[in-house]
Amino acid sequence: MAQQQYLPGQRWISDSEAELGLGTIITQDGRLLTVLYPATGETRQYAVRSAPLTRVRFVPGDEITHYEGWTLTVREVDDVDGLLIYHGLNAANEPCTMPETQLSNFIQFRLASDRLFAGQIDPLNWFALRYRTLEHQSRELQSPMWGLNGARVQPIAHQLHIAREVADRTAPRVLLADEVGLGKTIEAGLIIHRQLLSGRARRVLILVPETLQHQWLVEMRRRFNLQFTLFDEERFAASDASNPFEDAQLALVALDWIKEDERAQDAVFAADWDMLVVDEAHHLVWHPERASPEYRLVEQFAEVIPGVLLLTATPEQLGQESHFARLRLLDPHRFHDLEAFRAESAHYQPVAEAVQELLDEGRLSARAHQTIHDFLGAEGEALLAAVTDGDIDASSRLIRELLDRHGTGRLLFRNTRHAVQGFPERELHPYPLALPEQYQGVTELYPEMVFQMEASEEHRWWRFDPRVEWLIDTLKMLKKFKVLVICAHAETALDLEDALRVRSGIPATVFHEGMTIVERDRAAAYFADEDFGAQVLICSEIGSEGRNFQFAHHLVLFDLPTHPDLLEQRIGRLDRIGQKHRIQLHVPYLENGPQQLLFRWYHEALNAFLATCPAGSALQHGFGPRLLAALDGRGEEDFDALVAEASAERARLESELHGGRDRLLELNSAGGDKGRGLVEAVLDADDQYQLPIYMEELFNAFGIDSEDHSDNALILRPSEKMLDASFPLGDDEAVTVTYDRQQALSREDMQFLTWEHPMVQGGMDLVLSGSMGNTAVALIKNKALKPGTMLVELLFVSEVVAPRALQLTRFLPPAAIRCLLDGNGNDLAAKVAFNTLNEQLESVPRSSANKFIQAQRDVITQVIANGEGKVKPRHEQRVEQARRKLSAHLDEELARLTALQAVNANVRDSEVETLREQRDQGLAMLAKAALRLEAIRVLVAG
Repeated sequence: MAQQQYLPGQRWISDSEAELGLGTIITQDGRLLTVLYPATGETRQYAVRSAPLTRVRFVPGDEITHYEGWTLTVREVDDVDGLLIYHGLNAANEPCTMPETQLSNFIQFRLASDRLFAGQIDPLNWFALRYRTLEHQSRELQSPMWGLNGARVQPIAHQLHIAREVADRTAPRVLLADEVGLGKTIEAGLIIHRQLLSGRARRVLILVPETLQHQWLVEMRRRFNLQFTLFDEERFAASDASNPFEDAQLALVALDWIKEDERAQDAVFAADWDMLVVDEAHHLVWHPERASPEYRLVEQFAEVIPGVLLLTATPEQLGQESHFARLRLLDPHRFHDLEAFRAESAHYQPVAEAVQELLDEGRLSARAHQTIHDFLGAEGEALLAAVTDGDIDASSRLIRELLDRHGTGRLLFRNTRHAVQGFPERELHPYPLALPEQYQGVTELYPEMVFQMEASEEHRWWRFDPRVEWLIDTLKMLKKFKVLVICAHAETALDLEDALRVRSGIPATVFHEGMTIVERDRAAAYFADEDFGAQVLICSEIGSEGRNFQFAHHLVLFDLPTHPDLLEQRIGRLDRIGQKHRIQLHVPYLENGPQQLLFRWYHEALNAFLATCPAGSALQHGFGPRLLAALDGRGEEDFDALVAEASAERARLESELHGGRDRLLELNSAGGDKGRGLVEAVLDADDQYQLPIYMEELFNAFGIDSEDHSDNALILRPSEKMLDASFPLGDDEAVTVTYDRQQALSREDMQFLTWEHPMVQGGMDLVLSGSMGNTAVALIKNKALKPGTMLVELLFVSEVVAPRALQLTRFLPPAAIRCLLDGNGNDLAAKVAFNTLNEQLESVPRSSANKFIQAQRDVITQVIANGEGKVKPRHEQRVEQARRKLSAHLDEELARLTALQAVNANVRDSEVETLREQRDQGLAMLAKAALRLEAIRVLVAG
């Protein structure tokens, strides 16, 4: 029977996604059913046996709407070969016929009244939960902070500013080039998160170096609750899908693998992506005559994927050619000639210097004044005159005007540590140690690796290596502090854990790439626990990537890495914005060998321990062969000269970098007052208490037990009376949650609940997507009401059904319009608040409630009809306000982009055209906004 249930042309509605509108059966292919939802342009496929669909059947008396807009009052319904044919009268009272295939895709359904009269009456608290869910959903959807509040990150001005600026664009194509430690990955995550929540993007592809795959996987899941699918050769080959990438909305891929696998490349091209994110983009090699395979592949992807985010090191440290190579990936039409780009960049430099002068001195010299005048032309004269007269507001407007016209101002975001405050100082503690006799003659940088295969317990390397004895003594001195220990290899980390357990009993745990993500989480949580956790966390090089341990400030570098970027990455586990203590760097090294030379290289030549070294990669590249020769024992006598040369070159490069800083770009990237305002908005949202109160109500309704875990933390478990097994509680038997941001930042084993969290959103969807709480009957205890008096409380939803990418919920979010009607048809909702009324109600047995409803069916039907007339003016007012807001917002943005396009070629024609289409489509969709009867509560005075 199930196989014959669905026929092409039949109209069904999704029980789980009612917002999709009226669906049409397209095909039934065996056990698979395809349904098109024309109102939103979405297509869904379901298993026939478990499709969450309800057949739309209207009955005599219902008014239905044709897709051309005319209406019909149903008098008779025929079933012809499985399709419904409606007969009745149109608005002119003329007989007419309407097949169900011609029904409007925007028809609303009175499911609440159908359930009420069918005796399906819900518990009283469910009705209140439904109302409050609608209220909260409406508020959050129109919040300008939607998509920015919910990440497990410290709110930082420049990151929030960049995220909102970029995520609010259509198909953004930008270069994120902040210095190390300023949070490019967080910025990218915020952009992805906001684009996904707003509907601007649905499918995202991230390309990263293989060594960073797990870092990104952890960052996206832990910070943004984004479940990316990690693709590699094995997973791709194991998939039985025709295109494995089409099975994943969010995909994370190693560039090293995809460049070698042509079949996988073809699958990427065939999948329909909205956004491409490329990390470490500075490793993509390009020259005017040739390009690396990686560069060519990313270039081809960027040609077919609308949105592109490139994450790269600070551009200037790589040279203009490399910088140009990144920009041409974003906009090859705009950046097609390297020499023209060099000339244009030189043109902007004097303007940037003039802005620097204005910021530093508060006024413009004659030369700076002339520079800006030449740049802006005659239209800037009035603004310059006001600046000369000391008008502070004019200075701000002038800088904004220059930013808008900056050649790469819309494409490039770059913040520097020099410009962004909030970083801790560093203090270095070197510990030279005598080389043990066992290591004599061993020239390895990591000599312990030679002995790690030694099976004999008494001959383990950690029994004679002086760094281990030093580590134990140091940890005992620092017993009141958490200490992070990082070494190059997982084998060394495991051996050190053994050594601490055997020789000292110091509580320690390890963290390395051989562990699963769950195992790493447990280790991190054990380390983070202030009362009963480990004092020491021992990390391998790769194992520590992507983790934030800034609750600690003591870092032991048990050995040193071979590249300055890796050294900075190690220190960056603690040295981050928001770190409250000075970073204490403890560096033991073995004397008279490669370890001492490498320590001197980092300290004396690069100054890499006490400060970031933006020129580190360039110096390593230039002096690398001589450094390697010295570490191998060749040319050691010339090491002092090598250090002196490298130090002098570092000073020269850093001076060039500082002199070449573009304050226009830094101002645009930091966000200024806008960024600080966003931080205040996040902190203000954190101080609100509506979410914990609402979630407790939600947990109670769905049968989720909650118990205190610790301050600001709860343990959630499914109870024996759990209402719905699909409630998004998580995979474990119990989950620990917190509503406190600071707690969540220090305890990554806890889930951080915000309005954007999947558990919250999933719970709200379960309430609103089904019929839960859309009917109720209650006894009202109020002496002012005569016993037997009936009141009918109606909740209508004022909403627009439209493609999500139009983001019409920003202007007309679904909102509950409440109506409380007495026997005379008066609406008392304005006089009697929902909470006030709710406190006076008592439950009624379902059987008694059903008898009363059946006895009063005709009266209630009439009240419902009257109620819609009562709330319709409020709905129409909302729609008109939404139309005005949408027009004003998009017209203003269109005017700005059109004016900006005349002076800044980075504004693409497609952006302007897309914005126009968005405005026109949005206004057309708003014209179809409708009222939907969401819930009915019948109240009887007793």
